Amino acid sequence: MIEGIKIVHRGEATVAPRLLIGLIGTFVRPARPRGFVPPGELSVLSERELRVLELIAHGLSNTQIAQEVGLSVSTVKNRVSDLFAKLGIRDRAQAVIVAYEAGLVRPGDGRP
Repeated sequence: MIEGIKIVHRGEATVAPRLLIGLIGTFVRPARPRGFVPPGELSVLSERELRVLELIAHGLSNTQIAQEVGLSVSTVKNRVSDLFAKLGIRDRAQAVIVAYEAGLVRPGDGRP
């Protein structure tokens, strides 16, 4: 206990560095990319783009999305690029996060 008091007095952490990094990762969120659209603002997307976002969040590939919505793969690629630009995101991982945070999909929903 005395050693703990000495450590705190020196201004050092009394938590193991590995544990501290985990805590910081839990409570500190990185800044959103410039132009990022908050989850509640998916109104910038068309109905078709919302459907594509939902299917991305369920893990479907562009080919699978094309089959699901009856579009060509190149059209799906264009829709994906458009919705990324509208939402200010750069990849499918961020798209999944946006879809979940906006309540478009929920854990355990399964494939649409």
